[in-house]
Amino acid sequence: MKQIIARRVLMAAAALSAFAASAPVWAQNFPSQPIKVIVPYPAGGATDALARMMAQKFGEAWNTSVVIENKPGAGGTIGNNMVAKAAPDGHTILMTITAIIQQPSLMSLPYDPLKDFAPVVQIAKSPSMFVVPPSSPANNLKDFIALVKANPGKYNFGTYGAGTSSHIQGSLLNLQGGIDMVHVPFQGAAPLVNNMVGGQLTSAFIDSASARAHLKSFKALAVTGPQRMPALPDVPTFKELGFHSYEPLGWFGMLLPANTPAAIVAKYSDEANRILRMPDVVARIEGFGLAVGGGKPDEFAQVLKSDAQVYANIIKEAGIKLSQ
Repeated sequence: MKQIIARRVLMAAAALSAFAASAPVWAQNFPSQPIKVIVPYPAGGATDALARMMAQKFGEAWNTSVVIENKPGAGGTIGNNMVAKAAPDGHTILMTITAIIQQPSLMSLPYDPLKDFAPVVQIAKSPSMFVVPPSSPANNLKDFIALVKANPGKYNFGTYGAGTSSHIQGSLLNLQGGIDMVHVPFQGAAPLVNNMVGGQLTSAFIDSASARAHLKSFKALAVTGPQRMPALPDVPTFKELGFHSYEPLGWFGMLLPANTPAAIVAKYSDEANRILRMPDVVARIEGFGLAVGGGKPDEFAQVLKSDAQVYANIIKEAGIKLSQ
């Protein structure tokens, strides 16, 4: 009996050793067919542009065809779901944004963003800024809150859509500031910026990429994230001003289907990090008004988990609904 048990232990150990030894082979033989990068938003936006940039670099590095497939619809959930259900062989990868971990608290989804994907890498990060028109008498956030309280019903905050980061951030300011600004949602960042520049709004939360060409058209009172924006060094963070849960940054990131071999995830991560150090890539990302990403898969996984919890808490506490 002891001999049988010992033999089984040795066989199991041999099998495990063979499995571990084969992992690098998977990475060496990958890719074995064209790679699809799924973008769950229309062509032309920042997500699409970053995906195309990365696809070109992956293709050059691996001497293979890397194609972009735009699969917009349902706030990105159609494209996200395609990758969640794709074969976990590394030949289908997702370029997505922060919304993927906000949506579970807002709607029913056919996938779990924390269980059905293998995080690869953050490509870029984006703080948001809370802005008012240059004509506003408020020169800081404290003054602005006092104005809103003194003029009930006269102040609003514009966002690039119900359930988006800007909606969540504005609702949080209402909650923590003890004010009641009216939410004015738009269909995307472009009309939000146009209306803010045109003076139709009394305030707005705008991401750095969308605001980069209009910084002189706004008066920024605070920014999200753990530190000040290099482009706005005199503007404090919400955290500095005593507000909480504004630390998460918006991000663009790449995810593979869950159960993709670790060696393939690592190969993508290593190559992506190499690409993100290239001077032309750094210049391109910063030209969008974004900060360059990078990092290991487990670091990105922790960002997903942490951000998802922060946003879930805000959405619940503020009672945010997609109809708002």
